[in-house]
Amino acid sequence: MTRIVVVDDQDVVRAAFEVLLATQPDFAVVGSAADGEQAVRICRRLRPDVVLMDIRMPGMDGIEATRRLRAEPAPPRVLMLTTFDLDEHVYDALGAGASGFLLKDATAERLFDAVRVVAAGEALLAPTVTRRLVAEFARLRVRRRERDAVLRALTTRETEVLRLIAEGLSNAEIAARLVVGEETVKSHVSRVLAKLGLRDRTQAVVVAYESGLVVPGDR
Repeated sequence: MTRIVVVDDQDVVRAAFEVLLATQPDFAVVGSAADGEQAVRICRRLRPDVVLMDIRMPGMDGIEATRRLRAEPAPPRVLMLTTFDLDEHVYDALGAGASGFLLKDATAERLFDAVRVVAAGEALLAPTVTRRLVAEFARLRVRRRERDAVLRALTTRETEVLRLIAEGLSNAEIAARLVVGEETVKSHVSRVLAKLGLRDRTQAVVVAYESGLVVPGDR
């Protein structure tokens, strides 16, 4: 059973998500919140597996709430809700530790799939769309890190794995591309995250673009 908290400042939107999620036998909506501060309090008490988090809210927004939740021991996975598919705040949310994002007008089936993907700890949700967004704002904001400083700690194979993560490939797809076992890929991914001080694959994608390892438009 996946325990879910829904966070949105609009009562109608929040209620709609709660009703939809409650139709699934493997979901349990254990709480809801109308702003980021309330979300942090509720999640600390209820310990959900997944949080559907609105980005734009009065007071503490979804980005700061995500940052605080992801800093907790055994943090929930955070799926950001947004109205626009090229919202620069989504880029900030990914950097804060969100696992992906979902448009508020997504179909019910896409919502269900998204929650299950995030709850399973998979890579990025909708990788082609998320990669496009990360690439675009990495280019526009020019928040590039010094490439050598970021990557010198990685071996050649780990650098290659980081590049494939940024392409949105799953562990199984990376294993097939490199002709190695999936467990070997998992080990490489864990070392990449540990060496770069990252929480998850989503932040690895951001680093890959900001370091210049992956250049927007190079594929």
